[in-house]
Amino acid sequence: MASTTLSLSLAAFASSISSSSQTKNSISTFKSHEIKLNNLLLGTKICVNKTPITIKSMAKRSASTGITCLASSSVLPSALLFDCDGVLVDTEKDGHRISFNDTFNEKELGVTWDVDLYGELLKIGGGKERMTAYFNKTGWPDKAPKSDEERKEFIASLHKRKTELFMALIEKKLLPLRPGVAKLVDQALGNGVKVAVCSTSNEKAVSAIVSFLLGPERAEKIKIFAGDVVPRKKPDPAIYTLAATTLSVDPSSCVVVEDSAIGLAAAKAAGMKCIVTKSGYTAEEDFLNADAVFDCIGDPPEERFDLAFCGSLLEKQYVS
Repeated sequence: MASTTLSLSLAAFASSISSSSQTKNSISTFKSHEIKLNNLLLGTKICVNKTPITIKSMAKRSASTGITCLASSSVLPSALLFDCDGVLVDTEKDGHRISFNDTFNEKELGVTWDVDLYGELLKIGGGKERMTAYFNKTGWPDKAPKSDEERKEFIASLHKRKTELFMALIEKKLLPLRPGVAKLVDQALGNGVKVAVCSTSNEKAVSAIVSFLLGPERAEKIKIFAGDVVPRKKPDPAIYTLAATTLSVDPSSCVVVEDSAIGLAAAKAAGMKCIVTKSGYTAEEDFLNADAVFDCIGDPPEERFDLAFCGSLLEKQYVS
C-alpha cells in the first residue's frame, strides 16, 4: 500500500472523522479517547504536532501528546534492536560532548565543541571518526603528532580518556534512561524477544549504560554490538547485519529503535523495520523512510507505543 502523509492537528483529525462520510466508512469505532482505523487507513502517515507517525493498528488519543499507537497484533519481532545514545539515554549534549571537552581541556589542546558544532559533528558516526574529521578540517592541535599512524594512536588515546570520563557520569547516574525504555525492554524479554543494543559508541561506554541504568538482571540478557566491532559504522548497515547474524534471526523480523537519520539509514539498509524516537539533536532530521516516528517510547499513562505495535510493523498488511 502506498503511504500517504496527512498533516493534521488532533482536533482537525477528529473533526475530519465526524464530517467526512468517506472517512466514516473507514472507522470502526470512535470514542472520546480512542480512534480505531481499519485497513483503508493502515499505512497512512499522519503528522501530530509536526511529528509523522504511520498508522499500523490502533491509535489512542492522549490529551498532552496527541496520538498513542498500540496494537493487538499476535506477531512479535524476533529481535528488538536499540541504538544507544539518544535512544536509551539522551547522552550527546550533556554527556559525550562534555566528556570530549573535558578530555581536550586535560590535554591542553585548545579545543572546545559548543552545542551547535557538536550537533553538526554528530552527522559523523563514531567518536574517533568525529575527532579525526574535525581535526582534518580545522587543523590538528600543536601537540598532535605529524604522521598518520601516530595520529591514529593519538585519537585512540583521546577517545579512551573521553570514554573514562563519560563512564563516570553514567556510574553516578547523572544521565537517566529515556521514558519507556525499561518498559519496552521488559516487554520484549518477557515475551522471548531477543534484545540487543547496536551503537557506534565505545563498547565499554555502551555496556556501562546498559549495566548501570537498565540494571544487571536485564544487562545479562542483552547482547551488545558497539564501537569497532564492525569496520564501517552507521549509516552503513554492518552493525545491524552483524546483530541479525549473531542472534540467528532474519533481518526482516527485526525492529530497530533509532533516533538519527544515519541510524535510520543503517537499519533500513539492513532490511529491518525502524521506529524513530527523536532526541534533542535529531528532532529536525529527515525521517521520511521511518516506519513510525515518535518523540519518545513513553511510560503509561503517556505511553506512545508498545511491543505489540512493534510486532504490527512486521505484518504484511501493515507495510506502508
